Order: sequence, then structure tokens, then C-alpha cells
Amino acid sequence: MSKRIAFLTASEGVEEVELTQPWQAAVEAGHTAELLSADEGEVQLFQHLDKSSTQRVDRRVADVSVADYDALVLPGGVANPDALRMDQEAVSFIRDFFDSGKPVAAICHAPWTLVEADRVKGKRLASWPSLQTDIRNGGGEWVDEEVVVDGNLITSRNPDDIPAFNKALLDALG
Repeated sequence: MSKRIAFLTASEGVEEVELTQPWQAAVEAGHTAELLSADEGEVQLFQHLDKSSTQRVDRRVADVSVADYDALVLPGGVANPDALRMDQEAVSFIRDFFDSGKPVAAICHAPWTLVEADRVKGKRLASWPSLQTDIRNGGGEWVDEEVVVDGNLITSRNPDDIPAFNKALLDALG
């Protein structure tokens, strides 16, 4: 059965492969992917620190409901989650989505938004290594593993982990 997956990003600083590869895996598995952001228009993708392509925003996060989607994917990149965690509508959406029990998948720097949403306490998760202090300060247990599934939360460290990240996401969707 086809599921609807929200990919939530800021308007720039998104690590390209952390958006495009999970997106492609979801679509190839027969699911519908939608890009959500704080603003309409396009999202600027990056390859590390260099601008790469752009992707059109499907809907503003302020205009959607958790009930509209079956899973949430939070791509990384340094600037993307750093900006996203300053947007209260995005943080509220992430908090509500997490609380719904539906799958939430965050890779690389994206767990910063989960810390901001106060949803790492008592959770075991992976991320880019520089986030481990933030995760611990938020009450989470940081681990250096390819992919970690803890309840409805799926996390990975970096682009090298995308195949395992994608598999865990698709498994969670059934």
C-alpha cells in the first residue's frame, strides 16, 4: 500500500544526497514523497559546502497536518537543521509527528531538530559526531552506528549510511 512521506527541510543548506536518495528509495518503493519547508519556492541543496541543485517545495509546513503523512524524513546538512530548529512551526510539526508514533527518520545533523523539539530524552540515536553533546544534553544516548531504530525513531550518522537508513525507513513503512 502506498504511503505518503513528508521530507522537511529549511530553505537552504540541505545535504543533497540525504534528501534525494531517501526520496528516490521511497518513490521506487511505490510511495509518494512531498517536500515541506517553511517557505514556498525552492530549496537550495548542497554537496557539503558547495551549492548544487534546487528542489521545488510542495507545501509549506504551516499548511499541513501530521494526519496528512505516514512518515517524516529529516535530511541533514549543517545549515539546514540549524535553521529549521529556529522555525517554531517546523519544530511543532516535528514534535507532533514524533508524538503520533509514526516513523521519523533523521540523518547526519538532522537530530538537532529533535533535540529542539525535546524528543531525544530516553532515546538511543546516531548522528554526525559533533551532535553527541547536544543529544546527551537533551537526555538521549548517542551511539556511533550505521542506523539505529528506537521505537518510531530512525537515525543514521552520514551519507555513507544512506543504504541502511533507506532500508530502515522502508521497513518501518511496511
